[in-house]
Amino acid sequence: MRLRHRSGTTLHLGYCTNVHPAEDLDGIIAQFDTYAVPVRERLGSDVLGLGLWLAAPVAEVLAADPGLRAKLRGELTARGLEVVTLNGFPYRSFHDPVVKHAVYRPDWTTRERLSYTFDLARILADLLPDDAARGSVSTLPLGWRDPWNTAMADQAARRLDQLAAGLAAVQSETGRVVRVAFEPEPGCVVETTGHAITHLARADTGRLGICLDLAHLACAWEQPAVALKALRAKGLPIVKVQVSAALESADPRALREYAEPRFLHQTRNPHGGAADDLDEAFARGLPGPWRVHYHVPLHAEPAPPLTTTTPVLREALKELTGGPEPLCDHYDVETYTWGVLPPALRPQTPQQLADGIADELDFARTQLRDLGVTA
Repeated sequence: MRLRHRSGTTLHLGYCTNVHPAEDLDGIIAQFDTYAVPVRERLGSDVLGLGLWLAAPVAEVLAADPGLRAKLRGELTARGLEVVTLNGFPYRSFHDPVVKHAVYRPDWTTRERLSYTFDLARILADLLPDDAARGSVSTLPLGWRDPWNTAMADQAARRLDQLAAGLAAVQSETGRVVRVAFEPEPGCVVETTGHAITHLARADTGRLGICLDLAHLACAWEQPAVALKALRAKGLPIVKVQVSAALESADPRALREYAEPRFLHQTRNPHGGAADDLDEAFARGLPGPWRVHYHVPLHAEPAPPLTTTTPVLREALKELTGGPEPLCDHYDVETYTWGVLPPALRPQTPQQLADGIADELDFARTQLRDLGVTA
């Protein structure tokens, strides 16, 4: 969806397709009809934005074939869909029975991660609507924190220099600007905005910046106003925002049914206590309250005593869009955990999932409208 900030800037709002499992082109196109078109129709929107997730194998094929890129753009346009952002964090196999730490590999020390991100940039340059100001690709925050040493940090810094040069080449060849956004996440080398400032200090900020995931921000117990002020002071741009909410509870016992085997659910308390997964937090008796890296539907409050970090989400959106100019123009709802929710909360049919995604987007649109953003 396209919304308009009071400054006249177009804000793009969509949903991230990493909630869907297909990793081949035919499967991805089939998802448009199963999910995206029903979501668009339910929202009453002429155009729906997708934060497209393309696993590395299909990205490599698309990057090598201009005809296939043209086909994909045609399939999107025919359905009233558009793409200004890609999710380049999961490399592949994001819906395997167990993902956990594998989602952080390959990391930014590797040629594989660089090549994958180049592929995505080339693809996005051809998918961008003609009137879009720029494109964005979100990626992992360098890597998981352990192991990470000086040699790895130096290698990652060289990869980022190569990345910036490659993005400049894409712009020269296509006339389109694509920026890459590093997404702070609990447990990673870059977990907080402070880490981002430290580790991305040398980055080319014209082409590289931050993907601000609002659930991750909340799990780090950061205050949005303080975090955004710090990033602005250091000139690190917010390239993309993932509109997401995490689980929270003053009574950790209520979270037991959310422990599941596929994804990592890093857990933090406001006193600096940390565990890398829910099971670990329970085993260690981590004191509450907890915030858990478990993306939950934006529009639906869980049963008490559980709650979510939507107050952080609202505060962040106010900081991002409340000024004379927006701090970001790409907003992506990213609730990829629908399929691992407790059984009573889990969609049972494609239609139920499409309805849930539409409800989330409507929630996000309403939050932005309440802040003065218009259709």
